[in-house]
Amino acid sequence: MKKIYLLIIGLAAICLSLYRPVSAETIGCADFKKIESEYVYAQKVYKDLDDKVLGLQQYLINKDKEYKSIDSPLSRKNFEQKVEKEYKAKEEALMKLKTQKQEEIFNNIQSASKIVSAQKKIDVVFDYRVILSGGVDITQDIINYLNANKSAKK
Repeated sequence: MKKIYLLIIGLAAICLSLYRPVSAETIGCADFKKIESEYVYAQKVYKDLDDKVLGLQQYLINKDKEYKSIDSPLSRKNFEQKVEKEYKAKEEALMKLKTQKQEEIFNNIQSASKIVSAQKKIDVVFDYRVILSGGVDITQDIINYLNANKSAKK
């Protein structure tokens, strides 16, 4: 029985010695939506993606004009099937590219967040909506880091 008490007391002592309260200086926060909207590379990528979407819409408009010039019902049906197949392939490629670029941007922001927080000796970075008060806002520092470093633009 004595051994169990000693074991419990020993475990409690170890747990208490490992406990370290987190001070407000080690908590950071950032507005990740703002970072994404002010990140120059992300702006360029999203503009390029929008241009590709517009190109896809223009493709459909052009194919609609071609469709109207076809007289035979059988030719129209074959044309529809061909265009539908091509459109789906283009749309899937665009969605894949969009997902890939979004992941790249997220990874760049995450890496910049880690680097900036390490430079400022911040242990944890939360989204600004999670913190009610306190903490250090590093949003602008992350934006500046991303826009200043060519390596963050992969």
